[in-house]
Amino acid sequence: MIKILKLDEANKIKIFERAVNYENNINLHDAVANIINDVKARGDDALRDYELKFDKVNLENLEVTRDEMSEALNLVEPEFLEILKRAANNIKDFHARQVRNNFIVDKADGVILGQRIIPLEKVGLYIPGGTAAYPSSVLMNAIPAKLAGVEQIIMTTPPMSNGKVNPNILAAALVVGVNKIYKLGGAQAIAALAFGTESVVKVDKITGPGNMYVAEAKRQVFGHVAIDMIAGPSEILVIADANNKASWLAADLLSQAEHDVNASAVLITSSENLAREVQQEIEAQLDKLERHEIARASIENNGKIILVNNLDRAVEIANEIAPEHLELCVDEPFNWLGKIKNAGSVFLGRYCPEALGDYYAGPNHTLPTSGTARFSSPLSVDDFVKKSQFIYYTQQAMSKAAQDVADFAYKEGLTGHAASALSRGVNNEL
Repeated sequence: MIKILKLDEANKIKIFERAVNYENNINLHDAVANIINDVKARGDDALRDYELKFDKVNLENLEVTRDEMSEALNLVEPEFLEILKRAANNIKDFHARQVRNNFIVDKADGVILGQRIIPLEKVGLYIPGGTAAYPSSVLMNAIPAKLAGVEQIIMTTPPMSNGKVNPNILAAALVVGVNKIYKLGGAQAIAALAFGTESVVKVDKITGPGNMYVAEAKRQVFGHVAIDMIAGPSEILVIADANNKASWLAADLLSQAEHDVNASAVLITSSENLAREVQQEIEAQLDKLERHEIARASIENNGKIILVNNLDRAVEIANEIAPEHLELCVDEPFNWLGKIKNAGSVFLGRYCPEALGDYYAGPNHTLPTSGTARFSSPLSVDDFVKKSQFIYYTQQAMSKAAQDVADFAYKEGLTGHAASALSRGVNNEL
């Protein structure tokens, strides 16, 4: 049963406890490092061995073929294909507003400055598959990359027991125009994307969610390639006043609890009656879930209902927790939005469950976890571009600046810098 805690010093440690942190797991680190090194050394042969070991499939070809793509489309219900397209349109409409433009500053004194926005050339998307297949993650990762102008979008996803990729994932990849798809999961997929093999294209950046092995592999290859983030277990924090249906709030909390035994579901409310009702509703709804064992473990290990005196205190706690998902189930939610400083994505009002953002509304569902919303952001078009800047000075403009530059260099003890600037100064022309 989910715990109900009053906000006092005795319970403060429990309130801010987080789910299991894998960062210091030495065995995990070593296991992943061995896989990465093996893939670097043996390439495709290592990938086939790991797919046989972990996913129990013997793969001759690692890449999904055109025939497999066509077969997948025939297996997907036409209604779901239309839902994918509607969701993709919503996501594209939102992310299109994030696209940045180049700029040039042309000063009157012979100085031209500017910034160029350059798309990454090759990006790798890791998409969970097999028993936990997430076509929504295809849309959320590929659409911002497309809008950014990425030339090659390479996707890896674990195969099912029959050696094929979940057809819903392939349908989503077709809708958004993924270039290549490989039947690879786990740390071996991350290694292949980071370093390349005979079959797998080496990429510049890897994005997408995964289990603890995937997260650890992304951590270890960072520097060889860029990554989006190290994602921890999923989190939801709901702030609710007394004017709520307990059944709705319980369903929202369980929607995150069913992800992972280490997921965190937290409700903060000033109503003790609502807290008790939600506690009972969670028990009533738990066994109806297909993933009820996972959800129950999450609720019992990490779930909390926190009682506070007022909503202002609830917001203060939310800003300390910095949750991945934050629901404001309160009267006049827009009046509270400006007070939220730390949250990955905020869901406003009683008719906006977190699941809406997972699939359909448009904002990205790849969000900072484990308190990192204090300093990081949701996945966006910005994650798939790099910036380059340029400078142009005329001879006259350089002459004017030369002594300032040299004096600055002298302060730092870099006389070579000073000489370089002064060499183009007054009366020094070609």
